[in-house]
Amino acid sequence: MPITLYIDADACPVKQEIYRVAERFLARGTALSVKVVSNAPIAVPREDFVERIVVGSGMDEADNYIADRASRGDIVITADVPLAARAVKAGADAIAPNGKVFTEDTIGMTLATRNLMNDLRSAGAITSGPKPFSASDRSRFLSALDAAIMRLARAGFGKHA
Repeated sequence: MPITLYIDADACPVKQEIYRVAERFLARGTALSVKVVSNAPIAVPREDFVERIVVGSGMDEADNYIADRASRGDIVITADVPLAARAVKAGADAIAPNGKVFTEDTIGMTLATRNLMNDLRSAGAITSGPKPFSASDRSRFLSALDAAIMRLARAGFGKHA
């Protein structure tokens, strides 16, 4: 069963890195595909292992597409905490573009913090936004993605049928 990487792609800053990692694992014989899910057409490499999926422009359309399909043996790349929670609940791995790995042990607190910050902003509290994306974020992401694919391959995913 191939490993599928689902990219919540509209605002994903690490798409090129994902393609390079996927190519490296494919060259090693790992069965892997990349599904780039977005609300509007975006450029993707013309490679057999990459599929561009354009969903409707409605709120959470891309999230719903990914959450409805992700399962054990898949990896979801998203900064969207509710989507990460849905992916983890379905048994998939979930990684943020900054390298944060969402797990069953951490997703509850992460979701609660996100909801609290939303409530504070709605109440007019001044909160800082996310930190700017950095080279160390990119490096952490690459390490987390590499580790997730290797772990799944050791568990028997990514083998050619």
